[in-house]
Amino acid sequence: MEKLKLPFVYMVCLLFAAVLLSAVPADNGYQVGDTARDFKLKNVDGKMLSMADYKDAKGFIVTFTCNTCPYAIAYEDRLIDLHNKYAPKGYPVVAINPNDVKVSPNDSYKKMQQRAKEKNFPYAYLYDETQEITKAYGATKTPHLYIVQKQADGSMKVAYIGTIDDNSRDAGKVQKKYAEAALNELVANKQVSQPTTKAIGCSIKWREA
Repeated sequence: MEKLKLPFVYMVCLLFAAVLLSAVPADNGYQVGDTARDFKLKNVDGKMLSMADYKDAKGFIVTFTCNTCPYAIAYEDRLIDLHNKYAPKGYPVVAINPNDVKVSPNDSYKKMQQRAKEKNFPYAYLYDETQEITKAYGATKTPHLYIVQKQADGSMKVAYIGTIDDNSRDAGKVQKKYAEAALNELVANKQVSQPTTKAIGCSIKWREA
């Protein structure tokens, strides 16, 4: 009887692992230095929006975030501050909600509109309903931040990937503002000295296979 249990448990573990793997995109997405594709996603104001619509932008703070993750919520005010500080310098925040509504009902488009109104987001908040753009970028967390810089030919080069700063729990105890440091270097036409950090947040809620 004991001999029968081990293979059964082994098969269950294999099946569970297969389900987990099928729920996560195989593509690792962009690396620093890659060219980021544009997108056309629905904003909370009902309009379709792309990076090309920002004619005067020098780049973007593309942030994969959502309504429900405690980390994403903790960073909302800091995202607003980033946008208010760097949009005038040519680097606006563009927030993208990647979560599948069937897996996370409170990340629905309607709930996005409500949250944007409650927080008075000064930046675009887009819905990646198909998760195509999220997979292309390689985002795995909410929040997961990508700073892209416009090149002479109009393309967007990935300059920074990671987290906003070194304290997700308490903005008052932040010692290293990674995103700000990267943006300051880009604004000064310098190369980003620390182009990658580890994104801290909740796992993206992928569409079930």
